[in-house]
Amino acid sequence: MEEAGTSEQQQVTYAAAGVDIEEGARAVSLIKESVHATYRPEVIGDIGGFGGLFSIATAKQMADPLLVSGTDGVGTKLQVARLLGKYDTVGIDLVAMCVNDILATGAEPLFFLDYIAIGKLQGEFVAQVVAGISDGCQQAGCALIGGEMAEHPGVMEEDDFDLSGFAVGIVDRPKMLDPASVKPGDVLVGLPSSGLHSNGYSLARKVCLEGRSKEEVTRPLEALGGKSVAEALLAPTRIYVHPVLDILRECPGAVHALAHITGGGITENLNRALNEQVDAVVNLGSWSVPPIVEYVCDQAHLGDEEALKTFNMGIGLVLIVEASRLDEVLGKLRELGSEGVQMGHVEEGVGIVSYADAGRLFS
Repeated sequence: MEEAGTSEQQQVTYAAAGVDIEEGARAVSLIKESVHATYRPEVIGDIGGFGGLFSIATAKQMADPLLVSGTDGVGTKLQVARLLGKYDTVGIDLVAMCVNDILATGAEPLFFLDYIAIGKLQGEFVAQVVAGISDGCQQAGCALIGGEMAEHPGVMEEDDFDLSGFAVGIVDRPKMLDPASVKPGDVLVGLPSSGLHSNGYSLARKVCLEGRSKEEVTRPLEALGGKSVAEALLAPTRIYVHPVLDILRECPGAVHALAHITGGGITENLNRALNEQVDAVVNLGSWSVPPIVEYVCDQAHLGDEEALKTFNMGIGLVLIVEASRLDEVLGKLRELGSEGVQMGHVEEGVGIVSYADAGRLFS
């Protein structure tokens, strides 16, 4: 009980604690159009519910439908976005990292959810991020059916933020890509990356951005084709869903397995698409390394071995293809406007990745 003569205690509201509910509601209204642009016929209901609804009635047509899920983030690439004040592409990265992962089973992405944590909520900022997520979802053909915007005053700086994404797809078990199907004689087909994608940025930032002014890192460089370091680092991750699903539909059985080349580079991702009876032999110099990747490796003084287990080196996805159908797959990729490069083969082994033509990585 309050003692006699003391003043009435002042009310402390949620807003006074740093959480702006009204701004949150405004942010939701700003993102509605972007969210609606991703909807597929299977989406039920609208933004704002407690749970996203999505019909999987089409699964009845499958022999043994499997749901495939994946979650990921964008990592410290977000700090590059903060440097430039450009937030409309990191959402593409977020979607790409998730859908490219579940694509490794041959799954079609169905829907996506996002989580945005921020120190101080600003509607226009959220609208930029979600516009990128919407763009990524449209590229992948999946629906953005839910998400969360969480304001963290006192825990995060006002302009600090982080992103997480969650994708769910579906694949028919008889058609699922499986490392167990990989055999000696198969061929490695690489699909080029758009740059670093979303991996290795702690190193890239350290050697390319730390100790340099904004003017330095935003100055166009001839070595980067007229792009600045910051601009090249912010290039969004390529989404491979449509060309790969088209290949799987139109060339059934030609692709045995698939590797998404993310953190750990070719060395520590291609092996995930192998079984314990085979090795993958990668021919260095059989593809072109993007200028920004070569630039970062040069700034970090990385040798080939370290570079190959840090960055994608210009290959974002590797298809492991039946040798007799290599020309068919490469031809179909060309028809789809997607380049593919023969970059090695599979031989008997123990499930590891090795390299041929040492010293030719940047040739």
